[in-house]
Amino acid sequence: MAHDGRSPSRSSSDISVSLEDDVGSGDASASVSSERNLSGESTGGDGKSDSSSSNSRRSKRWKLGKHHALSILATSLFDDKISLRKKLKWLRRVASVQDDGTVQFDVPDDIKPQSLDFGTGVIYDGTADEVHVDTNDIIQDIPPLQIVMLIVGTRGDVQPFVAIGKRLQEYGHRVRLATHANFKDFVQTAGLEFFPLGGDPKVLAGYMVKHKGFLPSGPSEIPIQRNQIKEIIFSLLPACQEPDPESKIQFKADAIIANPPAYGHTHVAEALKVPLHIFFTMPWTPTSEFPHPLSRVKQQIGYRLSYQIVDALIWLGIRDIINDFRKKKLKLRRMTYIGGSYSSSPDVPYGYIWSPHLVPKPKDWGPKIDVVGFCFLDLASNYEPPDSLVKWLEEGEKPIYIGFGSLPVQEPEKMTNIIVQALEITGQRGIINKGWGGLGNLKEPKKFVYLLDNCPHDWLFLHCSAVVHHGGAGTTAAGLKAACPTAIVPFFGDQPFWGERVHARGVGPAPIPVDEFTLEKLVDAIRFMLDPQVKERALQLSKAMENEDGVTGAVRAFYKHFPRKITDNCSELIPPRTNSHSPFSVRHCFGCSQ
Repeated sequence: MAHDGRSPSRSSSDISVSLEDDVGSGDASASVSSERNLSGESTGGDGKSDSSSSNSRRSKRWKLGKHHALSILATSLFDDKISLRKKLKWLRRVASVQDDGTVQFDVPDDIKPQSLDFGTGVIYDGTADEVHVDTNDIIQDIPPLQIVMLIVGTRGDVQPFVAIGKRLQEYGHRVRLATHANFKDFVQTAGLEFFPLGGDPKVLAGYMVKHKGFLPSGPSEIPIQRNQIKEIIFSLLPACQEPDPESKIQFKADAIIANPPAYGHTHVAEALKVPLHIFFTMPWTPTSEFPHPLSRVKQQIGYRLSYQIVDALIWLGIRDIINDFRKKKLKLRRMTYIGGSYSSSPDVPYGYIWSPHLVPKPKDWGPKIDVVGFCFLDLASNYEPPDSLVKWLEEGEKPIYIGFGSLPVQEPEKMTNIIVQALEITGQRGIINKGWGGLGNLKEPKKFVYLLDNCPHDWLFLHCSAVVHHGGAGTTAAGLKAACPTAIVPFFGDQPFWGERVHARGVGPAPIPVDEFTLEKLVDAIRFMLDPQVKERALQLSKAMENEDGVTGAVRAFYKHFPRKITDNCSELIPPRTNSHSPFSVRHCFGCSQ
């Protein structure tokens, strides 16, 4: 996916450029040329090379060059006056895409906060003013709207929006959930209108499991991801204005709700002149409290910059697709530069679907950003478990659930054997969810193992003592709500983030990356979860989450930020924009708001 827009064969590996390379380019070259001159070896009075002095100077040159490149990037990444080629060159000097699909960059230990002026006019000093948001806003009256939800991802990504859509429908709005064809029955069974988006979540998930995220490290995989993304983007406009595929009832969106992986949602909202509200299950808004989940940066001073770098890399990878979409389908001008600034007043509201008891709202997020709580869809009340499952549950102690949902597993037989052995060693019963990964192919049945095809988590987890899963936001939420100690085996994306948050909260062991999944680590994780103190912390967190209603919080946020200047024709609503004449910004591309 990390195609740079110049040719289909361009790889994100081009981003990986050694920091020892020439740091200067263009405006930067004059500043670092003097440092480059310091690298020559000096000759002592005896005519011998002073290697110690040379190494010191070389180290100094490297540090100064790195400082300079990082400072240039921080101050100019979103400067409209600087060419895209120059920005890309600077970006290559400080950031690289790793084999695990994350973006890595390092901030020198001795760099000063003053060096990281993010082009905002505000110097990051490691502190932030606390922002108070009234979460008890009363939902105000809004005329019935035609709302389209543009949602890309796996079932875990879609499910919270089904819950939100149902609630909006109860308030009298017509809600169309546009997502992958795989989820048609799921959406329609919930009583919502369905519209197919492009892209196959199985292909997307398989790609990202293999490459650990959005950014591939080699050219051979790029066409797969790019074709999927193009299919998604080019299906967004029909989702907003074409009649219902089955009833043929006309549809014209008055408002758009989307998650960032839809990619083209901001551009569609611009073309149709309708309000846009972004909701997501992982952090996408810059903050100094934790880094972007798709990045690797250890120093807090670099946390905020990590969001800009990841956004820039993604934009560089899809900008040609976006511009093609804008020109051919939306009749809009091409976006030439990475422009804008994160300091400008937010124009797109953003809602995060997680519990503030697990991850509190960062203090440097503004009033148009809400942490609404986990959004649960009640599936348990209508679920009829098979008799064999009920009987097996009644025959012994509560089991440990182990499953990875819709994520494909590279070596299912090997992983299944590890799971069975770990359960046997720890003396635990276990439920293995076969999912899309093909787990559970046993040579002979085990009395302490139950193989499961599909079951609502809100029903199943209440019957479990602990859970082991991939760390999707929805599965994590269900486990914590059921007071289950949780071990997370992250595959990609935001899953390591949730694994770290669960561990930091004391309700689960340190996450085990899927590539490091071993019998020893799984046994240790199970024993950690069986600790009575861990169970007690899980119960406390579950109790704290009891009074949360993420669905209500999300709907309240939508109402709160919806433009109040409403015309008789809702389709003429214009989304709030800070500067409608400003050039393209990554914030607009991904719906980011500060």
